[in-house]
Amino acid sequence: MSAVTLRNIEKNFGPDAKVINGVDLSIEAGEFVVFVGPSGSGKSTLLRMIAGLESQSDGDILIGDLLANDVPASKRGIAMVFQSYALYPHMTVYDNMAFALRMAGTPKKEVQQRVERSAAILQITHLLDRKPKTLSGGQRQRVAIGRAIVREPQVFLFDEPLSNLDAALRQDMRVELSKLHQELGATMIYVTHDQVEAMTLASRIVVFDAGLVQQVGTPVALYENPSNLFVAGFLGAPKMNLLQGTLAAASSTMAEVVLPGVGSVRVAVDATRSAPGDAVTLGIRPEHLQLSAGHDGSADNTLAARVDLIEYLGDHLLAYTSITGIKNGLCAKLAGHATPLRTGDTARVHLPPAQCLLFDAAGAAYPRIQ
Repeated sequence: MSAVTLRNIEKNFGPDAKVINGVDLSIEAGEFVVFVGPSGSGKSTLLRMIAGLESQSDGDILIGDLLANDVPASKRGIAMVFQSYALYPHMTVYDNMAFALRMAGTPKKEVQQRVERSAAILQITHLLDRKPKTLSGGQRQRVAIGRAIVREPQVFLFDEPLSNLDAALRQDMRVELSKLHQELGATMIYVTHDQVEAMTLASRIVVFDAGLVQQVGTPVALYENPSNLFVAGFLGAPKMNLLQGTLAAASSTMAEVVLPGVGSVRVAVDATRSAPGDAVTLGIRPEHLQLSAGHDGSADNTLAARVDLIEYLGDHLLAYTSITGIKNGLCAKLAGHATPLRTGDTARVHLPPAQCLLFDAAGAAYPRIQ
């Protein structure tokens, strides 16, 4: 396994089509790093440049100690698993997995050992004599991953490998990929637009938007302390509640935010870099809202609301509320039987100051006070 280092990587497809804007990133040997972001954010293009399938317009790519800028894909010590399984339909599973090794002149006995070991890891030994048309989508994806494993690469690259599978199978394959990483201890770089895959698979997540790295960190760090509005809004399902307001007072431990037509809310952040009157955005995740029956919204950080809809989702509820002065209301996530409230009821919504986030006019987060 090898580390991967990206230094000031840029990619242009023309004078007005810059898709990667100076990416600097260090991926440690043995890490499972996930690139996540919306379509068109540049994450797959960056993965293809690491693989050698695209050339960068500027910057350096190092795989281990190898400066890979001009090294062909076949010499980089990487193996890539694509969204499309791309299996040879006329070959058996065994032959699909063995093909690259045979083309490289690997001795027959070693080919057999590698294929059988990879098949055992992926639990597809019983499928080795079958052809792809007889396999399910999940089985085909395992074969595609096995074809990468037999090459014993320094780095595994995955380009949205689960997007063609149904929801239940994606969940199963996420578990299998996590187990595979633990067993192989290999460096893995994984591209997805699915935040659930990113949160469940990654040692670290790299969030992309418009060709720029927005934030890098562990899933917990990015979820609890997003560095900007984009990351805050992108990670989390349902999405973070975001409210526009104005800073009324600021200190090193607390900010007071006026929500027009609603009142003021306190937020436990260091907002000393800003001044009263500055535009801000208050954010709070649905699971941190406290919803209770009642009419009085005069208590600190408590707003009067009306329950518009309750969705029962088994282990939890989603309560959608409307609040005078707040355009889209607030969504609260509650334990499955945690509320006697029904659609149409009046309620109180409490925003705990320590659970609120605050962002300045440019979208940058203020430091939280833990």
